[in-house]
Amino acid sequence: MTRSDKMRNASAGYFCNGMPYNRAGKGARPLIIFQGLMFENKPQPRLMMLMYKFLETDYTVYSVLRKSGLPQGYTMQNMADDYAAMISDEFGGPVDVIGVSTGGSIAQHFAADHPGLVRRLVIHSSAHALTQEANQAQLRVGRLAQQGQWRAAADTLIGFMLPRAGVMKHIAPPMVWLISVVLSLDTPPDSTDLVVTVEAEAKHHFKDRLAEITAPTLVIAGAQDPFYSAALFRETAAGIPNAKLILYEKMRHPAYGRRFEQDVLAFLKEDQPARNC
Repeated sequence: MTRSDKMRNASAGYFCNGMPYNRAGKGARPLIIFQGLMFENKPQPRLMMLMYKFLETDYTVYSVLRKSGLPQGYTMQNMADDYAAMISDEFGGPVDVIGVSTGGSIAQHFAADHPGLVRRLVIHSSAHALTQEANQAQLRVGRLAQQGQWRAAADTLIGFMLPRAGVMKHIAPPMVWLISVVLSLDTPPDSTDLVVTVEAEAKHHFKDRLAEITAPTLVIAGAQDPFYSAALFRETAAGIPNAKLILYEKMRHPAYGRRFEQDVLAFLKEDQPARNC
């Protein structure tokens, strides 16, 4: 058994180029999730993959984060090149890709710069740029982490995600407190990877390059997403040739649920022959 085979049989680990992954499912096709923003670039708890459990029958799913020890000034394009090197080395050819949130920003660069490595692309709750408010919030999270204030960083990030209207006005504060306590129980030894990533995404403005993405693409998100906006999602889909757009009017960040699962599976299977029963 080769080292690559051993890694693919493990539920979590690191690829040869240092990128951390979690693996689930036993389907014939590999599917790579470009994971969203995390406090630390290391294999994540199984909980982080539950949103994509619906894919595990048909795919072997790899949830992949960025390498640790990112140098200052590393860009979304640099991170996309890391994903390309990993996919080329480990899988040898085009794979299905889901880029979620920050991972969706990186996936846009990846699809434009490495078209031969992506079969179908799902841009999940991500767009060609963040809103100004989201940019400021993420940079604030980075500054708090630099100061060692991980609990406050978690409060800021989770608090920005949750609505504060209606019944959630009363439910959100204790939810933010509970989630931030859990996140801060295992604080990273260093804030560099988080800071480099949010600074890179602050410079992510991909609107003028969207037309370079040639893979079949689905942009799927909630219209009430606080990190992006319905207008940004529409612009992203409109800029990619023949891209499909699905917006859930009352949903926030990230999009999820039964309809989301059905829509993603339908898109991924569009070019697959029907099974004989």
